[in-house]
Amino acid sequence: MNSKLSKKLLVGAAAFAASVVLLGTTACSSGGGDTGGGGDGGGSDADVKIGLITKTDSNPFFVKMRESAQEAADANGAELIALAGEFDGDNEGQVAAIENLISQGVQGIMITPNSSSGILSAIKQARDQGIIVVALDTATEPEDAVDATFATDNFAAGVAQGSWVKASLDGAEPQILMLDGTPGGTVDTFRHDGFIEGFGLKEGAPEILGKEDTNGDQTKAQTAMENLLQRAPQANALYTINEPAAAGGYAAILAAGLEDQVVIGSIDGSCTGVENVKKGVIGATVMQFPTKMAEQGVEAIVAYATDGTKPKAGFNDTGSVLITDNPVDGIDSEDTTWGAENCWG
Repeated sequence: MNSKLSKKLLVGAAAFAASVVLLGTTACSSGGGDTGGGGDGGGSDADVKIGLITKTDSNPFFVKMRESAQEAADANGAELIALAGEFDGDNEGQVAAIENLISQGVQGIMITPNSSSGILSAIKQARDQGIIVVALDTATEPEDAVDATFATDNFAAGVAQGSWVKASLDGAEPQILMLDGTPGGTVDTFRHDGFIEGFGLKEGAPEILGKEDTNGDQTKAQTAMENLLQRAPQANALYTINEPAAAGGYAAILAAGLEDQVVIGSIDGSCTGVENVKKGVIGATVMQFPTKMAEQGVEAIVAYATDGTKPKAGFNDTGSVLITDNPVDGIDSEDTTWGAENCWG
């Protein structure tokens, strides 16, 4: 991987209740949990206690990641304590969650940082106490602030999305709108930059008619898209940070009667997202593999807690696959039948 790509991934006290959402048993938006952490496997007698801190507890991506982490912890006889920020971008909530997990004596912490740089001091506090910390999905900045990162190559995923959308315009002059995520996260930056590179453009190019932050939230994305279309009704291409944003963007496009004009690309690869590709709501999405991220993170922490083996440092790519029923020459992809069989594995 070149240097550009390598930059890329309550069981609490009352004092944390305002800023940390405890997850239930049930992944880049908002919501609250209602039950205690450990899950069915593990428990207080487990030899290894692992913390998981996701950006939120309601985004389907992080829901899947939490479920997969619980299954992996159960399989390894470990206890999982799952916490989250209250919303996408809630750095303070994640700082409080790290402090919470330190107080509970975890051996390792997995985190999807809301702020790739804002979380660094809390991560250092944990590592200084001998706790191994791995990033999932979202890399820290700098990357070596954690012991390892297990994530999608988000820049490459953005390139795949942008390349497919450009090719699908069939030579028409690009008129691009962008529904971004949350400022301060490497995922958001890498996907945005990759999409633009996939188009062969540079930031600030006149072909980019407008962009709005959505926090990866469907409702916010719909409002943002409505505003963008008022300013640029001629748009024919839409970048979306994730599939909830794509769904919100499509709702605005549909309301404006522009569904046959705007080509939509996205990233996530949820089963719902694959179904939306099949229906034509999204033209193509780039599938990620949160189960792999969670499993590899749990296994790394268990190995470290058991015999001191450290994971491979740096960025560990968990892969991505473009899903579309409208393939284009020169861009590798799979159809929605394959996508439905492999969504969020």
